[in-house]
Parts: sequence; structure tokens; C-alpha cells
Amino acid sequence: MPQVKFSSRGISALPAPGSGRVEYFDIGLPGFGLRVSAEGRRTWLVRYRVKGRKVKGSMTLGTFDADRFGLAEARDKAKDALRAAEKGIDPAEPVRKARRADTVKELAERFLEEYAKKRKRSWHTDERIIERDIVPEIGNLKASIVTRANIRQVLRTVMEREAPIMANRVLGLLRKIFNWAIAEEIGGVEHNPCALIGKPAQENRRDRVLSVEEIATLWKALDDPAVRLPKRIRIALKLQLVTAQRKGEVISAEWAEMDRQNERVWTIPAEKAKNKLAHRVPLSTVALELLGELKPLSGKSRWLFPSPKEDRPIVGRAVNHALTKALDHLGVSNITPHDLRRTAASHMTGMGISRLVVQKILNHVETSVTSVYDRHSYDPEKRQALDAWARRLGEITAGKVPASNVVELARA
Repeated sequence: MPQVKFSSRGISALPAPGSGRVEYFDIGLPGFGLRVSAEGRRTWLVRYRVKGRKVKGSMTLGTFDADRFGLAEARDKAKDALRAAEKGIDPAEPVRKARRADTVKELAERFLEEYAKKRKRSWHTDERIIERDIVPEIGNLKASIVTRANIRQVLRTVMEREAPIMANRVLGLLRKIFNWAIAEEIGGVEHNPCALIGKPAQENRRDRVLSVEEIATLWKALDDPAVRLPKRIRIALKLQLVTAQRKGEVISAEWAEMDRQNERVWTIPAEKAKNKLAHRVPLSTVALELLGELKPLSGKSRWLFPSPKEDRPIVGRAVNHALTKALDHLGVSNITPHDLRRTAASHMTGMGISRLVVQKILNHVETSVTSVYDRHSYDPEKRQALDAWARRLGEITAGKVPASNVVELARA
């Protein structure tokens, strides 16, 4: 390790070895050196001790460039590294950490396996977004160096295919992935590049509620064999309207959750409920009739709506896709499966059923201290309300809608 007095003019004159490389060290700043290869490549480096212990190898500072990274710049950087080492801080650790950092692709895969699949029923959606929108754009980048500009490019690509709402979903997922990485100290991520980036598209809250006439038209179309819609999808849509439950809860239901003989109750387990609390849905006569129609279609499967390929229920997008394809033949326009749940809730309140009872039927998130302890206390009111709604549906589909919107409920 030859030691020389570094000077701006002398750096370029230091001889290269016949083979391999040689390291020259500055007499004026111990530890500060220059590595010269046989090919003439010149690289600044520094060697140091942390807490009195010599660190193996050396820390590369950069490639010599007389105009951009000459002696003065390299010496300043070496001094910074040596000062950090004197304080017990290894100056090369951030560099090593960055090299160890996961790529965005690897980070996203870890997020799916370690977080989403364990906590999110919608993890399949996350997986599709990652594969289609995130990985092709920034998958190979180190997660720790992703910038806002990178995130904006991902969103621009989604917007260019005229999918503004999906761009919002992509941003939300990216924000979640990076926040998770920071919290779990994964991939060397120390900041969220999604910070201060607003949603690419404005979303208007959907408030579509089917009118009495539209309900009658839709129900008649769902009974019409000429309408090209699988029977199990017809039943899924009807069940959603009859029970006012979420599409995901309907299609993921299992026969073991259905007590059709004794209590006549559908118990949605906590792991399937949005608020993570078990939910009891009284089954009206109409709901029981629909389940009776469905049983032969599901065969020996434990699922009400089994997938034809695997031991799992059908996915939500199958219902959406089937409904969209059949819309022109249903006699109603601009509807989604979730509109059926909203329609049931709206009509029940219009019938005079209290908002509290409707909220209990919908299983909306509750924050009160007693909410955990009164899961069964509203069963009679919920049954009364859902039975009344089933009767009202019968009147609507039969064309015998009463003049008044209010249905008198018997006292519990």
C-alpha cells in the first residue's frame, strides 16, 4: 500500500500496475486512498475503524473524474466518512443496506404473502394490480430509491388506458405497500414515495337505488330463461337484494353457515365480515326458497356458489362480469351488485323500519363499547324487518305495491 502525497496534478500521474490493481493512500489524510486498475480505472476509497475495530475491506467513494469528482470532492467525502466512524457509525452501512434492499417486485410479493393474504379478503385484487400495473413499470427498481416521479409514471400509464378509478386503486395499494415496508423495516424503505400525491381521479359517491318499477323489471328478468345469465348468478343477485348483505359475503357463504331448519339464520363468521364481528342474518321465506333452488346447483360442495375449477367459491368479478354482459336484456341500466344492497336498505327505511335496525342488518361498523356484546339483541327486530321486506318484494314483483310506503310492523 504505497503512501503518497495526493495532489490534483499528481493523481492522474500515479502509475497503473501491469496487472490487477494497486491502492495508493494519502499521507495527509490517513485512510483516504485511490485504487488504480491495470486498465487505468481510478476509484476513490476510504478505510476506517469503528469503535477501534478495523472494518473489513474499504468503502468506495466514487470514480475519479477531474471535472466532476476530483481530489477536493473525494477528500471531503472521505472526511465525512471518517468523522462518522469516529462517532461509532459505520458510514458504509447505508450503502450496504441499499444493496440488500428488495426490489419493488420482491417487496410487493412479500406484502402479498406476509400481509394481504392473511388480512385482506380482497388480496386477489391486490395481486392483479401488482402484476398488471406495478411490476411492469417499477418492479425492477430498488424499493428504497423509488421516487414520486416513479409513482406518477405508474399512475400516468394507468390513466392513459382510460382507467381513472383504477389509478386511484393503484395509488392506494402502493401507499399501503410502502407504509407496511416502513413499519416492518423491510427493504431499506425509510420514506413513502406516495406522500403528497393526490388521487389522479375524482370519485363521486355512488347512490344508485332502484325504484319500485325497476325492482319489478329486474326480478322478472332474473326469472326469464331467455335472459343469458347463469342461474346461480341470478340467485346470487336475488339473495343480495333479499338479505341486504354484501356481494362478497353472499358468494363466499358456506352451507354450514346456513341454519335453514331451526333458527332460520345465516351466521356470517367474523373472518368473512367486514368489521371482523360475526353477523347473524335472519332468513325470510323468500331467502329460504332461493337457498332451496341453489342447493341442487352446488351439488356436494361446501360452498353455496362453488368455483367450477377449485375448492373455493366463485370470485366477485364473475358476478360483476355476468351482470354487465346481461344489462341490455334486464330492462334496467347502470346497476352494480352493490346497488342491490343499497336498494334494500333504502326501501326498508322508506317502509318505516328504523335506521338503527337497518344498520344492524347491514352489519355496519360499530364503535360503541356495547356493540360487541349485543350482537344477538336485535335478532327479533332484524327478522321482523327482513320478513317485512320480503313481503314487500313479493308485492312489488306481483304488481301489487301498496299506496303507502309504510309497512306496519308487529311489536316484538
